[in-house]
Order: sequence, then C-alpha cells, then structure tokens
Amino acid sequence: MSEQAGRYQRSAAGMVGAMLVLVAVVFGFVVLRDLNRNDPQNPVKPVDYQETLKLARGQAEFPLLAPASLPKGWRATSVRFVPQPTRWHLGVLTNKDEYVGLEQSQTSVGDMVETYVDQAAVRGGTVQIVGESWRTWTDAGGDTALTRVQKGVTTLVVGTPGRDVLVDYVKSLR
Repeated sequence: MSEQAGRYQRSAAGMVGAMLVLVAVVFGFVVLRDLNRNDPQNPVKPVDYQETLKLARGQAEFPLLAPASLPKGWRATSVRFVPQPTRWHLGVLTNKDEYVGLEQSQTSVGDMVETYVDQAAVRGGTVQIVGESWRTWTDAGGDTALTRVQKGVTTLVVGTPGRDVLVDYVKSLR
C-alpha cells in the first residue's frame, strides 16, 4: 500500500468533459422548464362592459357614455360604476395594445386631469367633435386627454394612442 492519499488523474480533457456534462444538464433543465410553463400569452382578460353599462345607466344621476361597440381588435379590460357620487370608468386596449380610458363624474376638470392624466399636464387648445368643444391635454409621459363639461358632468378620455384615435373614440360614444 502506498502511504500517499488516493488522487485521481487530472487532465485538460477530463475538465472539458466535466464542463460539457454540466452544460448539458443546465440546458436540459432550461428546456424542461420552458416546456412545462403555463404563462398566458396575454394576462389582460377582456370584460363585457355592456351588462355593467346597462345596469349603471338605470342608477346613474347623469347620462353615461360608452361606445355601442368597439372597433375590430379592441377589447374592454376594465369597467367600474360607483353610484354615489356617480363615477363611471371604461378602460379599453386598442388593436395595438394601447390604453384608452373613459372617465365621467361630477368632478372638476382640474381634479380629473390631475387624477387620470398628470399633475403637471399641459392644457392645449380645443377640438370640435360632433359639434362639441373638447379641451386637449398632454403630459410628459406621452398621454393625451380630451375633456368636456356638460351640465355639471366632466367627461375625460385619456390614452396613449394619440389625439386622432381618441377623437375617433369620442365620436363613437353614445
């Protein structure tokens, strides 16, 4: 018997072989993990806003606005109605996954813009939509908003797709 402790033979080929085995094990783990993943393609679930709108219109203190139908590829993602004080919200995503939000309440334009656009939103000019004047607003983050006040009710439409898309959306409101 040798008095030296047992040792294995070290070689560059042995180290490369061990690294190849380790890389194969890690690669196999990544592939298996990817195959067993059940993440949804798009976590945003569409909602049916028509039923909530129908019920809300029967309880609201003022006429609630919403599109009769959404353009192809658009989907409603959030809807809320608060009866007292009356507040209405409808959030949608465009066919390019850009957000458009509709808010209505008996709150001042300033408070609505601060809440839903930005505290430092820049007031722009007016735009005529179906014979009514709407004020434009923008913020540093790229949001655009349109507001109007009619019979004490502030309506705000805000989103990221740009003013032309928001104007078309406002034209669809009934």
